[in-house]
Amino acid sequence: MMNTIKKALFIAPHPDDESLGCGGTIQKLKDTGSQVYWMIVTRGYPDDGFKQDAIDAKKEQIVRVNEAYGFDGIFELGLRTTLLDTYQTREIIGKVGEILHQLKPDTLFIPHHSDVHSDHRVIFDAVWSSSKSFRTPFVKNILSYETVSETEFGIPSGSRVFAPNVFIDISDYLERKLEIISIYHDEIQSHPFPRSLENLKALAHVRGSVAFVDYAEAFMCLKSLA
Repeated sequence: MMNTIKKALFIAPHPDDESLGCGGTIQKLKDTGSQVYWMIVTRGYPDDGFKQDAIDAKKEQIVRVNEAYGFDGIFELGLRTTLLDTYQTREIIGKVGEILHQLKPDTLFIPHHSDVHSDHRVIFDAVWSSSKSFRTPFVKNILSYETVSETEFGIPSGSRVFAPNVFIDISDYLERKLEIISIYHDEIQSHPFPRSLENLKALAHVRGSVAFVDYAEAFMCLKSLA
């Protein structure tokens, strides 16, 4: 699959989701000649209780992360973080669909549909609706990623479980992934906090063991057109 990805769009409900779930894969695709793009769906606003210094710090983090990965482009939708379930679904679908048709990516990386964070679930539904085959025939692959502290806390029953069937070897990229994630210093705490560098490395180790490599990122393939 990696060899067929020419233009990938990583969709992050919040800045940091892309790095937690796909930080190694982004680097690997970039190194192998693929174009990589970043869609950031939400941002904080003062009237929603976010302090201006925190908003400014997040903007600076986005700049640094963009430079670290070397994204070919960023799309910021500017929707209100933690409040996506208050928007009309058609509004979000319209914004996502507009970007898809503008960019025409062949591969989408999206959050898991049963993550505990409502923003993740809303974005999954909006992207899934926007990327129907007859609407976006250029989208050949759709993979959902796991977000530490969101995916594993979803209700573990039936089809709601994150059951990966695609593993990407990130052995050469793990340390750099951890460095980039550390840019989001306000999201990282010491072990046993889920978003600790130790836990992120341990998860990559476990996923790697399934694929018989040192470290890997895991995904659920939801669509693949050969």
